[in-house]
Amino acid sequence: MTARKRRIAAMRTRMTLQAPVETDDGAGGVLVEWRDVAEIWAKVRARRGNEGLWADAPAGRLTSEITMRWRSDVWPGMRLVAGERVFDIRAAYDPDGARRHVVCLCLEVPL
Repeated sequence: MTARKRRIAAMRTRMTLQAPVETDDGAGGVLVEWRDVAEIWAKVRARRGNEGLWADAPAGRLTSEITMRWRSDVWPGMRLVAGERVFDIRAAYDPDGARRHVVCLCLEVPL
């Protein structure tokens, strides 16, 4: 199997790329809703885990590196969803400048 085929085969997690959409809540604030942008295949690799507070309760935090095929419309603030798992994108970059892949550094958050 060639290196290219191995990279493609590693992208076996089906995910939904979502973007935030802010709407006026009528009381001077905003509501954030998530709009589906695309269905993608990705490689998910856990990077680091630790424990912290989430909504004043102890919770585990997991950072992951998610690799997908090149897209020009991925930026920090978006999120990736795989089933019940939600990953907030903290950084997105092209690892070699060749526009073949986008690597996202993500924080997994509870729903």
